[in-house]
Amino acid sequence: MATAGAGDVLTGIIVSLIGQGFDVFDASLLGVYIHGLAGDIASKKKGELSMIASDILDYLSDAFINYK
Repeated sequence: MATAGAGDVLTGIIVSLIGQGFDVFDASLLGVYIHGLAGDIASKKKGELSMIASDILDYLSDAFINYK
């Protein structure tokens, strides 16, 4: 997931989890996992070569559903 903006998406996920009451460590762990899972889902549906950071955002809900 070395695509422009992917780190910004990861930061946003982690900060949103902290805002929901997770401590920094747990938010970081869960954020990295969800970010990776959303990226995996996006790459399967969109293809790795054409994937951009907003594709990760598009599949965050799927990642959270699969996490639970």
